Amino acid sequence: MRVWPKLTHLLLLSCVSLAIGSANSALADDADKTLAEIRSGSEAFVKAFNQGDAPAVAALWTKQGEYVDSSGQVFSGREAIEKEYATFFTQHKGVTMHVAIDSLRMVGDDIAIEEGRAELDPSPAGTPGYTLYTVVHSKVNGKWLMASVRDKFVAKPSNYDSIADLEWLIGTWVAEERGAKMVSVCRWVADKSFVERTYTTTHHDGTKTSGVQIIGWNPMTKSVQSWDFSPDGGHAVGLWVPIDSGWRANMQGMTGDGTVTTSVNVLTRLDDNAYSWQSVDRTAGDVALPDSDEVVVKRQ
Repeated sequence: MRVWPKLTHLLLLSCVSLAIGSANSALADDADKTLAEIRSGSEAFVKAFNQGDAPAVAALWTKQGEYVDSSGQVFSGREAIEKEYATFFTQHKGVTMHVAIDSLRMVGDDIAIEEGRAELDPSPAGTPGYTLYTVVHSKVNGKWLMASVRDKFVAKPSNYDSIADLEWLIGTWVAEERGAKMVSVCRWVADKSFVERTYTTTHHDGTKTSGVQIIGWNPMTKSVQSWDFSPDGGHAVGLWVPIDSGWRANMQGMTGDGTVTTSVNVLTRLDDNAYSWQSVDRTAGDVALPDSDEVVVKRQ
């Protein structure tokens, strides 16, 4: 009987299988470690971007690396890339980036490709959207760096085009009148389909009131419309009509106690950092009210 040779053969096969399994496991661990290093580099880019640190951003590229933006403009080398990001950070102070990596794969021992989506907050002026990006990572002297980055802008479904004239309102505004101070903040919501204006008024005795206004496109009336909600529980709807250098809003609503109100609010743009506001033709119930004073509102 040839029992031992068969047993030896089985033991040899078992050892070979274990060796192959261990090698495959080691390779998988190495690949996971490499991908983790690349992800760490991507996280470092987002951190440097959110800190507005142009030198730190550029240092994540290879010396001859290139960046191609959504318009097709090419920036070659760290110096050009740093200059471009420095300009962007100067023009967009406080902007942050959110990134989602959709794919990260090795295509060689020292080459990897990353694909994902990036979005800025607050969204820059213009059509709302996000960026599809592709990064070619290269390992240089033991460190993973970006050799090439290409961006492609993708627009989001939005009513932005219908209310793009309100873009200049985005920001923080301050007005003072008769000892009272009002601070209002305008921001885009719902992918730039609406402008949300929140306001807080500090009265001369130190008390505060607040409210909110939503401005957007009404597809039924084919016009800009606003919805106002007051601190007393009242509300109003405004039909906005464009005029020279501004808007006229025909308002209808009611106070918290049910009194019907009407008014015409006139907003006149003075320049990029100031506008005037006045409420005229005002009524409360059957009573005519005097026009309000014209107030100049300034960008903070």
